[in-house]
Amino acid sequence: MITKKIIPLLFLSLGINQTFAQVTKSAESNSSFSLQQAIDYAYKNSPNYLNAELEIQSSRYKRKEVLGVGLPQINSSVDLKDYIDIATSLLPGQFFGAPAGTFIPVKFGTKYNATAGFSASQLIFSSDYIVGLKAAKEVINLSTINVYRSKSELVSSVSKAYYNVVVNKERIKLLDANIIKLKKIFDDTKAFNQQGFAELIDVERLEVQYNNLVVEKEKTDRLIGLSENLLKFQMGYKITDSIILSDSLSIENNETSSLISGKIDLNKRADFQLLQSQQRLNHLDLKRQRLGYLPTVSAYGSYQFNAQRQQFDFFDASQKWYKISLIGGTLNLNIFDGLQRNNRIQQAKIAVLKGENNLKNIELAAELEASVSEISYSNAYASLQTQKRNLTLAQHVFDVSQKKFEQGIGSNLEITTAQTSLKEAQTNYYNAIYDMIVARIDYQKAVGTLVK
Repeated sequence: MITKKIIPLLFLSLGINQTFAQVTKSAESNSSFSLQQAIDYAYKNSPNYLNAELEIQSSRYKRKEVLGVGLPQINSSVDLKDYIDIATSLLPGQFFGAPAGTFIPVKFGTKYNATAGFSASQLIFSSDYIVGLKAAKEVINLSTINVYRSKSELVSSVSKAYYNVVVNKERIKLLDANIIKLKKIFDDTKAFNQQGFAELIDVERLEVQYNNLVVEKEKTDRLIGLSENLLKFQMGYKITDSIILSDSLSIENNETSSLISGKIDLNKRADFQLLQSQQRLNHLDLKRQRLGYLPTVSAYGSYQFNAQRQQFDFFDASQKWYKISLIGGTLNLNIFDGLQRNNRIQQAKIAVLKGENNLKNIELAAELEASVSEISYSNAYASLQTQKRNLTLAQHVFDVSQKKFEQGIGSNLEITTAQTSLKEAQTNYYNAIYDMIVARIDYQKAVGTLVK
């Protein structure tokens, strides 16, 4: 009986453990991000990028709003009046046999009046409406370009923050290795000192070196935490949640000494596209001002019922309501406005000319930016190759100094100097890697290839 009770409990326990393991594994996978996954996450969670996408929806509704101006406008109304004091009219006295030149006050109307009905109007022709529809369509295009620009900014910021964390974690690995090596040398030297084979100053010199490495590792650990928080912020990721970066630092395998140079395709740059869209809006505004001399034509109609009562009995079906209906049309033509529209036309022309100048300026600025970023990348690549060579040499010098020290033919000062040079070479090497990554991202952003 006991066995029969235990076996189901074991299966139940096994099922619970498997479920917990699956949940744990799922939680870990949800917090692990490659660079592309971090960018995709930012697309869905970055508040600034989401606002840019929402702006597209807003501009579409704005266009529908403008479109609605040209559709029939139908309104209904009910109006009730209670004349506490009925209006008084003056009639000539001679109508009632009174002397000429005198007036007799008379009250006309009833205490209660009601009017109910509906009216409709239809815009037939308006140059502002025609141009406004085109402008509203261009505003949608403007919002779309702004999303592309926001996407480019987001990819740039997330990529830089991501690699900043990765580089610092690689630096931590080297610091840990250096601390282990230096700790062994420090312990050996301390033991030699106790045996009378090493001077105290050698021990103290190594202790200073060791303490400096430990402090630098602590600072780098805190810097990683700060870098991760910056990455989370750029991604729209909760700051208090943990995050794991799955991409490793293998940057050099895909790098070349120079990037493909050539004429920039300005149509891939969001800032140039935005200025083009703004220029199209400037032309539409100029067209709107010029067409403003054309008349505006609209039609309207009204159908109402009116009732007048001495008692408030408007809902009495036996009492009569009187029908009022009309149709009409309106033509508005601006004959002379004190040259206001002409001055607005001149302002619109100037805006178009300024837009052309802005397009020329952004073209020159884009070419300069691409040229500068290409040179910066080439310099960063050259610096990385130098620092890589320096790191190899510094590592070799340290290894040789360590062997000499262990064999008793090397000095303590020699190995301390070699370790300092190695640490400096490692720092410069990882700084050069990050500088090259940033330079590459800036170049891709400059030529418009960062976002595909």
